[in-house]
Amino acid sequence: MSFSLFPKSVRFFKLFSRQNDMLREAVSMLYNVFQDFTDVENKCKYINIIESDANAVCRDIAKQLSRTFITPIDREDIHEINLAQEDMVNLIRAISTRIGLYDFERMRFAAKKLVGNLKIMVDETGIMLQKLHTRKEVEVHVARVKTLKAECDMLLVVALAENYDAPIDEHEAILEIMKWSHIYDRIEKAIHRTENLVDIIEGIVLKNA
Repeated sequence: MSFSLFPKSVRFFKLFSRQNDMLREAVSMLYNVFQDFTDVENKCKYINIIESDANAVCRDIAKQLSRTFITPIDREDIHEINLAQEDMVNLIRAISTRIGLYDFERMRFAAKKLVGNLKIMVDETGIMLQKLHTRKEVEVHVARVKTLKAECDMLLVVALAENYDAPIDEHEAILEIMKWSHIYDRIEKAIHRTENLVDIIEGIVLKNA
């Protein structure tokens, strides 16, 4: 018989799921921005709305944690999941904000691929949060995320090399390099934080095996 780390009587699982739903909605909209570079302003505004709602859920989780004496898993683990998901939403918003401000004419192929991988990785975290009670199932998702992360590392190297290899013959070219450097930096941070959340979930499963 399997056991659940999140009994139905405890709200933390529902709150984590709600938080992750918002996270996945935000990254899906960001993916849409990179794949279909139209109506960018409204798409970015929608991501800002999601981020605001997600921050409210983060505060709710923190409030519930402060009021709960007995928790289904370690208090530190609940805190870490909460902060990781909040950070991920904030980083997605940071990427979209810069896309909205920088007045790009098109999205680069490497950036599209990176955000596509980020979306898949975030989707995997949602599945993992639903399967914390089964270590085997979690391991499959961990492996998938690690593979995508390794691919992202290579893509980032190629993307940055392409960025800095561009001819610098005028002021606009220098600005373009700086803008894309900022975008890639935020994408890299979002990818690392997503991998961090996966490691947190895997650690919880191992501690409670």
